[in-house]
Amino acid sequence: MSVPAAAKTVGKFITLEGGEGAGKSTQIARLASALKAVGMDCVQTREPGGAPGAEEIRRLLVEGPVDRWQPMSEVLLHNAARIEHLEATVKPALVAGAWVVCDRFFDSTLAYQGYGHGLDASAIANLHWLLYKDFKPDLTLVLDLELEEGLKRAEGRAGAEDRYERMGKDFHERLRRGFLEIANAEPGRCAVIDADGDEKTVHERIMTVVRERLPFH
Repeated sequence: MSVPAAAKTVGKFITLEGGEGAGKSTQIARLASALKAVGMDCVQTREPGGAPGAEEIRRLLVEGPVDRWQPMSEVLLHNAARIEHLEATVKPALVAGAWVVCDRFFDSTLAYQGYGHGLDASAIANLHWLLYKDFKPDLTLVLDLELEEGLKRAEGRAGAEDRYERMGKDFHERLRRGFLEIANAEPGRCAVIDADGDEKTVHERIMTVVRERLPFH
């Protein structure tokens, strides 16, 4: 399941993480545009989703009643979608030398199903190792925002993909704490970005970190 070591040094894999309303979708589009503007081959994608089969699974996860799935069922569905995504989209792009920027990856599974739903984090981590071995992003940007502001922003979004947004405040508090603990545990891979501010300000914070961690021309 892993990308050959030589290929991983060519393309770069950047993921954006964070709770509901943190602005990931907006910022990942800006990041991809900025990389393309300096001549980088850049693929923008998302999880769950990013490949035909994975997009079908996405609808099962982000739509419908809050209690639609048992927490472990969600973990398995997310990983089924991730396998399709990695094999169809992410790994081929990295091997071709592209930079891949992804809206959520495995940290969201640990944060949402582990911290949020209270599943054993080691079980989720063991499953990840079984499926993907040591494959991980080169850089993970965790967009952090006060809980009330994030939920307020999320409420203003239209569409049916609001299943997680409708989960209780306690869930979202655990979620935010989880993302911060994940980032603290892996400072070499993760960077916390203050997501409070206008789009341009947050984008500049992101670009500062990307240039420091993954220098490009």
